[in-house]
Amino acid sequence: MPATEARRSPEELARLGAEAFDRRVRPILRPEDDGKFVAIDVGTGEFEIDDDDYTAVVRLRTRSPRAEIWLGRAGAPAAYRMGRWP
Repeated sequence: MPATEARRSPEELARLGAEAFDRRVRPILRPEDDGKFVAIDVGTGEFEIDDDDYTAVVRLRTRSPRAEIWLGRAGAPAAYRMGRWP
């Protein structure tokens, strides 16, 4: 990607990704998708769903090499968890 091409801020990327998830992905999710990773190109709205985060991103990047990707997880507030759990 050329150095002169503007990129979105992390905050804007997060906002656009969450909006695309709610608008385009959430309505088509099935119960068996719970816990899967969702990679979304925030520029086009294209997305991939997979059990593996890397696989979802690579498939999306193959179709859209210049994608600005937001990664989330179906049925979870965030793609990854940190810290201890009860």
